[in-house]
Amino acid sequence: MTIRRLEQIIHSVATSDGAGVSLRRSLGQSPSTRVDPFLMLDEFSTDDPDDYIAGFPPHPHRGFETVTYMLDGHMLHEDHLGNRGDLLPGGAQWMTAGRGIIHSEMPQQESGRMRGFQLWINLPAAEKMKPAHYRDIRPEEIPHAALPGGGEVRVIAGGIVIAGREVAGPVQGLSIEALYIDVRLPAGGDFTQVLPDGHSAFVYAYEASLSIGPAGDSRRLAAQDAGVLSTGESVEIHADDGSASFLLLAARPLREPVVQYGPFVMNSREEIEQAIADYRDNRLV
Repeated sequence: MTIRRLEQIIHSVATSDGAGVSLRRSLGQSPSTRVDPFLMLDEFSTDDPDDYIAGFPPHPHRGFETVTYMLDGHMLHEDHLGNRGDLLPGGAQWMTAGRGIIHSEMPQQESGRMRGFQLWINLPAAEKMKPAHYRDIRPEEIPHAALPGGGEVRVIAGGIVIAGREVAGPVQGLSIEALYIDVRLPAGGDFTQVLPDGHSAFVYAYEASLSIGPAGDSRRLAAQDAGVLSTGESVEIHADDGSASFLLLAARPLREPVVQYGPFVMNSREEIEQAIADYRDNRLV
């Protein structure tokens, strides 16, 4: 079985988004830091309410999906369709913008820790104009599984096999066959996972550094960096310095043109211009 190697490191950079929310962006700093079909990954993590209190007021999207996964804190989602949903610690939201949605995500706390991630995933051309919808995923809907050598894994999308037992996340049936898992390892712990050879994959280390690759030929990934994996049939990850936590994501690449203009992601400049015109004329949704 071919073991994937750490092929590219994307160092996260400090930035802000929304109405001034402080975050770190790894994927999505530029077109060269996308991992098809993954467009962007932001981590927000702070105890200072000044870094998050302004939140993400109403803004549009078209042509892709957003996945918000909360570790700590409470956000409220609202959109033009009249939907309201709570993002709670340990929960997630999988939103398909499709042909258009205008939504907001606003903190429901004035103090305390706010920590989590937002991932942007491209939609295939054939699905970009489908109706918008979203799903709130409560913490208890995300399965936990203990790892044989210690630690645990949470499965948000797709499925994995742990000690001969299949663990399936609440999000299934996507055309890109996405895998989204959160892994926590003890000091010196190891994690091995089979991945479809043709799927793109990356790791985001959010607590402590990792070693990725086969024994004797691994490469180090520092905390708050994303590591793009080579092709292969499995990945091996080792916790270097104490306990470590990371996200592992994989999906079938689309291999389609990507034209992005802020919150719109389409396949051509003409489609972007149409999205802008539709938003301006209240025809986005």
